[in-house]
Amino acid sequence: MSKPLVVSSSSPGKDEAVRRLPSGLGNVRSSYGHMFTVQEEVWTGNHLQFRVAALAQSVSGSLDVTDDAVNLQIVLPWLLAKIAESIQPLIRKEGALLLEKK
Repeated sequence: MSKPLVVSSSSPGKDEAVRRLPSGLGNVRSSYGHMFTVQEEVWTGNHLQFRVAALAQSVSGSLDVTDDAVNLQIVLPWLLAKIAESIQPLIRKEGALLLEKK
């Protein structure tokens, strides 16, 4: 198993981030849904546990919202771990856009 990919973004506050994330994640699905399929998505308070399929690989992870940060941790299979560093800036950018005030 490879080392998890961890991406942190600043948060507009826990309550506001938890309010914005579901619709923002829907926008991510609309924009990038051709690259992955959500297999499981379970929210428990300010914690999201998920599993997706991408490039015929299963990917699991979690998203935790605190007062000042949103922390994403993704466990990648070896194939996707090889390209993880190149997609980390995209994940960080999309996360920031998702949480910004509209």
